[in-house]
Amino acid sequence: MIMRIRFTGHRTHKNRLVTKDGRCNIEFGNIEYSNHFAYLVDFWTTFVEIRWRFVLLLFVASFTGSWFIFSLLWYWIAKRNGDLPGQNRTDGHVQCIDNVYSLTTAFLYSLETQTTIGYGGRALTGHCAGTVALIIIQSLIGVFINCFMCGVILAKISLPKKRAKTVTFSNTAVICLKKGSLCLLIRVANLRKTLLIGSQIYGKLLRTTTTPDGETIILDQVDIDFVVDAGKDNLFFVCPLTLYHVINRSSPFYELSADTLPQQDFELVVFLDGTAESTSSSCQVRTSYIPQEILWGYSFLPIISRSKTGKYHVDFSNFSKSVRVTTPHCVHCFETDADQRNHNSHNQQKMGIDNLGFQVIDIHSSVDITRM
Repeated sequence: MIMRIRFTGHRTHKNRLVTKDGRCNIEFGNIEYSNHFAYLVDFWTTFVEIRWRFVLLLFVASFTGSWFIFSLLWYWIAKRNGDLPGQNRTDGHVQCIDNVYSLTTAFLYSLETQTTIGYGGRALTGHCAGTVALIIIQSLIGVFINCFMCGVILAKISLPKKRAKTVTFSNTAVICLKKGSLCLLIRVANLRKTLLIGSQIYGKLLRTTTTPDGETIILDQVDIDFVVDAGKDNLFFVCPLTLYHVINRSSPFYELSADTLPQQDFELVVFLDGTAESTSSSCQVRTSYIPQEILWGYSFLPIISRSKTGKYHVDFSNFSKSVRVTTPHCVHCFETDADQRNHNSHNQQKMGIDNLGFQVIDIHSSVDITRM
C-alpha cells in the first residue's frame, strides 16, 4: 500500500507535453546553424513572438541607436565644413547647420529632427546639399521605425493568445454514466460574455506505443471525439459546457478500469478552436489531463441556476468540483450487466405476462351441458 501511494504521487508530477495553461513543453536541439537564418527571413513573426522585455529593449535601442548614428553624420558634416569651434574659418564662411558645435549638440539636433520637435535653436542653413539629402533620409527612416514598432506592439497586444486566457477548462476530468453509456466528462467555460463563433472541440491521446515490428513510437497520437448534447461543431458557447467522450469498443479507454487507470502512462490533450466575436481573430485553447487527474466514479456538480429575476446564474465555485456517484468498475462490467438486463427483458417478452384477472375453469368432458 505504501509503494502504491508513492508511485501515484510521483506520477502526478510527470512532465507534460502540454501544460494546464496550454503551453507546449518542448525544446529543439542540434539545429543546423543555417536554419537559424530562417528566423531572420520571417522577421515579423520573430518580433511578434519574442518576449515583452526584448520588444521594449528593441524599442529603446532602435530609436536611440538611429539618433546616435545620425548625430555622428551631422557632426561629421559640421566638422568637414569647418563649423566647429577652434577650426580655421575664412571670411564669408557659411555654416551648414546653425548651433551644432559639438557631438552633444549634434545628437540633440538629430533627436529634434527625427521626432519633429523643432525647438528652433538648431536648423539647416540650406547652403549645403548634403545636409538636405541627409535630413530626408533620416525623416524617412524615422517614419519607418515608428510604423514598425507601433505595428509590433499592436500585434502583440491583439494576439489571440490573450483571448484564450479567458477560456478555462476544469482542473480534472471525470468518468461516470451519462445517457446509458460510460463517458469521460470535461467542463469548459467562456469567462467573457462575447461568444466564440464556430467553436469546435476535439482531443488527442498521447502515449508511447510499440508496433508489431517492435518499433517504439513516442507521443503516438490517437483522436478522441468529444461532443455535447447539441453536437460537436458550432457550439453555442454562452455558458459553461460539459463535454463527454463515450467509452465504447472504438475508444482507446475501453480496456481501462477504476484500478488500472492511475497506473497508466498517457496524456489527454483537449483543444477548443473558435473565432473571437469582437476581433474576428481565430484562437485555440489547450489543456491536458494525466491519469491522476481523471476521477473514476465521479460527476460534476451543477453550476447553472435561475435567479428570481429570471437571469441565469453560473456558480464558478463548483466549476471543477465533483461528487462520487455509482459507476461500473470497468467498461466490460457495464456491458455485461447491460447484456444481462437485455437478456432478462427478452425472456420476459417470450414467456408473456400473467393476467391476474384471468381465472382458469376446468370443464369435464363427461358432463353434457347442451339442452334441447
